Amino acid sequence: MVAAPLAAAPQAPATRPPAVEPAAEGAAPQGKISIPSDVQIFGKNDPNHRKATVIVNGEIVTGTDVDQRLALIVAANGGKVAPEEMDRLRLQVLRNLMDETLQIQEAKANKIEVSDEEVDQAYARVAQQNFSQNPKAMDAYLARIGSSPASLKRQIRGELAWQRLLRRNVQPFVNVSQSEVNEMLDRLKAAKGTEEYRIGEIFLSATPESKTAVFENAKKIIDQLRQGGSFVAYARQYSEASTAAVGGDLGWIRLAQLPTELQTAARELSPGQLVGPIDVRGGFDILYMIDKRQVLTADPRDAVLSLKQISINFPTNTTEADATRKAAEFAAAMKGAHGCGQVDGVAQRIGAQVVANDQVKARDLPGPLQTTMLNMSLGETSPPFGSIKEGVRVLMLCGRDDPKAANGPNFEELMTQMEDDRVNKRAQLYLRDLRRDAIIDYD
Repeated sequence: MVAAPLAAAPQAPATRPPAVEPAAEGAAPQGKISIPSDVQIFGKNDPNHRKATVIVNGEIVTGTDVDQRLALIVAANGGKVAPEEMDRLRLQVLRNLMDETLQIQEAKANKIEVSDEEVDQAYARVAQQNFSQNPKAMDAYLARIGSSPASLKRQIRGELAWQRLLRRNVQPFVNVSQSEVNEMLDRLKAAKGTEEYRIGEIFLSATPESKTAVFENAKKIIDQLRQGGSFVAYARQYSEASTAAVGGDLGWIRLAQLPTELQTAARELSPGQLVGPIDVRGGFDILYMIDKRQVLTADPRDAVLSLKQISINFPTNTTEADATRKAAEFAAAMKGAHGCGQVDGVAQRIGAQVVANDQVKARDLPGPLQTTMLNMSLGETSPPFGSIKEGVRVLMLCGRDDPKAANGPNFEELMTQMEDDRVNKRAQLYLRDLRRDAIIDYD
C-alpha cells in the first residue's frame, strides 16, 4: 500500500538518503569521488540559478509550471513567504517537478497509464477533503491564487502513476516474515502504558562543505513555520526523508526508535511545538510534535462529547469593561440552567443562541478547552470564552462516551505498515537511479 495523493497516508519511518550501491548494468561504475581541497571554479556558475525552462529527457518544464505549483505552497502558508525564502522555495519546486516528470515518464515506459477520469475523481476528493469545496469552486480558488487546476491535476497524475509503478515493480519483491511481525507485536505489548509520539520531520542533508549553509537554511524554514507556515507543505517541498510525500509524518513511534540526539529533543516537546535544527548523521532535522499518547492505552481525548454551545453577541462599539461585565452576567445565567434540558429556555430569556452537536471529539477542541471539558460533569458549563468582535460563548456538557481500551494494530495492519516502510525505502533508490540516468537540459 502506498500513499494516497495529497491525503492521509500510511505512516512510515523516514529514511536517510541511501548509501551508494553497486551500479546497474550499463551505468557508470561506482567509486570514491576525488575532490581536491583547494577547488577552483572556472567561469561563473551559480548552482542555485535556474532558467525558466528545463527539459527532462525531452519533456519541457516551463516557468509557468513552476509559478503555478509555487502558488499552491505560498497559499498553504497564508501568503507569508519572505522574498529570499521564495527563491529557495522556487528552486525546490523546480526539483520536485523534475522528479515528478521522471516518475510519470517511468510509469509510461512501463505501460502504466492514469486516465483523465481517475485524475478528476482524485481532484474532487482533494477539493472536498482538503478544502471543503466542490471541483468548480476549487477551480476558481486555484485561479484566484495564481495556480491552476491543470497544475494540481498533474501532481495528482504523477502521484497515482508512481504509486502504481511501485505496486507493480517494487511491492511484489518486498517481504516481511511472520516472525518479524510477531516480534514487533510482542514489543508493542511489552511497551503498554509507555508514551509514544506522533512526530513530523523535515530532514535536510548536508556535507561537511555545505553544513553551514544548510544550517542557516533550516533556521529560516523554522522561522517561517513559527510565523504560521504549514509544516506539511514545507515537509513536502524541502524534506529529503521518504516521508516528505506525507508531509513529514513519521507516524506513531516510541522515542527509543529515534537516534539519541532526536530522543533528547523530542522528549521536551509538547503537541504543536517545533525544535531544530538538530545536528544528525548526514544533515539536520527539524521536528514537530503532532501528538502524544500511551501505548495500547485508551486516550481520554478520544472521548466523544455531546455539547450545547450557548453564545451572545456584543453591540458595535462595546468597550472591554462592558464586555467583561456582560460576560460575567452571561456565565452566571448559564450556571442557573440545571442541565441541558433547561438551557434552551434560559438562553431564550437572555437572548442567547444555542447550537447542539453530539459528535464532538475532545481531541478536536483547542488545548485549554480539552482539559476543561474532560474534567467537567454532565450539565456543567465551561468558563465563558470569545472576544468583543465575535461575542462570548460557553459549552455545556450533555453527554460523554469514553473510548475503549486501545488494542493497537493487528497482525495484518502491522505487516502492512512494515511492508510500506520497505517499499518507501526502495522507492528512494528507484528515484535516485532515475535522476542519475536522466538527460537534463536548462534552456
